[in-house]
Amino acid sequence: MPNAVIAGYSRSPFTIANKGDLKSLRPEDLLSQVINDLIKKSGINPEDIEDVIAGCAFPEGEQGFNIGKVVTFMCDLPGNVAGMTVNRWCGSSMQSIHNAAGSIAMGSGEAFICAGVESMTRVPMLGFNPMPHP
Repeated sequence: MPNAVIAGYSRSPFTIANKGDLKSLRPEDLLSQVINDLIKKSGINPEDIEDVIAGCAFPEGEQGFNIGKVVTFMCDLPGNVAGMTVNRWCGSSMQSIHNAAGSIAMGSGEAFICAGVESMTRVPMLGFNPMPHP
């Protein structure tokens, strides 16, 4: 069984919600910039990447529409790279790592990009229309 290792990392700067230079930046733009930086810094061949797995607690609005796949089109990645979004609320980005490690262990790919994305400025806490089951 292959072992999963973390081969590189990158992250964006962050600011308090509704403040700072990032408040007008869409979450897909921010995530795609981070992924492009990771690819550049790590030197990984984009052709080797199997999947982009993005954790997102509130995948709606600008960070909806399966942001994990959306950013594959915005990055320096081949068109056949898959993308998915996982939601475990505060554990979403960690779940993306678990999913990739499991896929590597069972031989379903060798290189994955795991990420977390959330805009507390552009998508409000609890989303746009919170209607939990009573």
